[in-house]
Amino acid sequence: MLTRIFFKVFLLIFFVSLNLNAAIKDPVKAENGMVVSASELASKVGADILKKGGNAVDASVAVGFALAVTFPYAGNIGGGGFMVIHLEDGLNTSIDYREKAPAKAHRDMYLDDEKNVISGMSTEGWSSGGVPGSVAGMIYALEKYGTLSLKEVIKPAIELAANGFPLSYRMANDINGFREYFLMYESSKKIFTNKGQPKVEGEMFVQTDLANTLKLIKENGRDGFYKGNVAELIVKQSGELGGFIEIEDLENYEPVEREPITGEYKDYKFISMPPPSSGGIALAQALNIIENFNFEKNEWGSSRYIHTVSEVLKYVYADRSQHLGDEDFYNVPKEWLTSEKYAEEIASKIGDIAVPSKEILPCDIPIYESNETTHYSVVDKFGNAVSVTTTINSGYGSKVVVDGAGFLLNNEMDDFSAKPGVPNQFGLLGNEANSIQPNKRMLSSMSPTIVTKNDKPYIVIGSPGGSRIITTVLQVILNCIDFGMDIQEAIDMPRFHHQWMPDRIDYEKFGMSGDVKKSLENRGQTIGIETVVGRAQGIMVDKNGTLWGASDSRGFGKAIGY
Repeated sequence: MLTRIFFKVFLLIFFVSLNLNAAIKDPVKAENGMVVSASELASKVGADILKKGGNAVDASVAVGFALAVTFPYAGNIGGGGFMVIHLEDGLNTSIDYREKAPAKAHRDMYLDDEKNVISGMSTEGWSSGGVPGSVAGMIYALEKYGTLSLKEVIKPAIELAANGFPLSYRMANDINGFREYFLMYESSKKIFTNKGQPKVEGEMFVQTDLANTLKLIKENGRDGFYKGNVAELIVKQSGELGGFIEIEDLENYEPVEREPITGEYKDYKFISMPPPSSGGIALAQALNIIENFNFEKNEWGSSRYIHTVSEVLKYVYADRSQHLGDEDFYNVPKEWLTSEKYAEEIASKIGDIAVPSKEILPCDIPIYESNETTHYSVVDKFGNAVSVTTTINSGYGSKVVVDGAGFLLNNEMDDFSAKPGVPNQFGLLGNEANSIQPNKRMLSSMSPTIVTKNDKPYIVIGSPGGSRIITTVLQVILNCIDFGMDIQEAIDMPRFHHQWMPDRIDYEKFGMSGDVKKSLENRGQTIGIETVVGRAQGIMVDKNGTLWGASDSRGFGKAIGY
């Protein structure tokens, strides 16, 4: 009880100090279904689908299409994503609809004649775009695991795009913050500015071209996007503005259903995303190592806890840099990286003093991301759970709207390793496993995850945050399991982050006291920058089957249940 009071008091100080105008809040309670996303409008769309009798997959697809309208910062049909599914009959699966490199792509496509990385080429404009996978992936999931028709689940998104919705203060500000980029492209200027002038809070945001694109998908399924008018618009603009996407790239795109990464932590099981996501393996590896240590509830936020988890993350991110990539192109050593033996080896190296990152190298194998994504979690009354993380990489992706089609193209090609040893925009290093190759999927940190207890959903969780996604999901899970927090507390508590290189612990404002920082420095740690670490969206199911939804107070999302 005293621990719970401490958490509530800490959160009060934390959010008041941050001036987030967010009162300490309890998670949203529901008995039949819950949807949590970064957009209140999109969450409502998903909840309405559940109320109509749709299952969690139906609702997740409806939310995905709605986010393309209401949350263009990261919601998309011009990008890709990962979906992790737990069905009430016990089936666990994952659907990979990550973007792919165009057939014209090659290893040195972003290097100049002297083999130096060309600044901006992989992050801005058409040259940064991968082949989108969101539409194909969502339709695949709906047709195989949903119960409603595409026409039913896409209808709310069409109506939101065609009729518009009033811009909130936050969304108008977000759009206006990128105005200099939108002004560079006439197609983007037309939608995200008022004839070059800033957007205004309260104005109706109508997206007619996007509504028409969604209607084509409604009538023709995936062919409404990957063939015909929309595909032709993509290829035409790509060719005119230095892109690499051809009509064959679109026609040949297919999502892939993959066996998820699974594992155990104490009395719980977790289901997460396999490669080309690094999230599942990294999460499994981290939890396996951490299970070799014990933390008392009053050790949350202590120097010992932060030090130990940071040391764990050094090894996890070091291995990520060398051994993780698209399994269709690289033999990812999943079994070794997620083995208890390897976890014990790493745990034995972690003591009271930090090991400098330069001394931590990716492991030798025996015998042989965006900064801004968006996540949503869904649980239905039948016991199905869906965890989805989707992205166009940077905020508003490539900043380019496909002219006449109304959606933003991703800039996911930056998630490849353009040159071994040279970090991408998120400071992540990569090597051969994540080199650029035609038709290859780029590595991601997206970590949609479902934790079960007694084979029933316990936590559905995920987050945006580029390289910080893995540490966000990990800490929310630890907060729930090891420190007994409810889902809102677990998500709202301050977080820290270490990604091996650079060798430093980044932290959230007021998340570390001066004494803790000093103690960490005495342990050999370097205190890094003050930042925001993720914006999680989660659901917890208690032992009585009651659903508790929580949207991160760092953002402006919403949990809606019934």
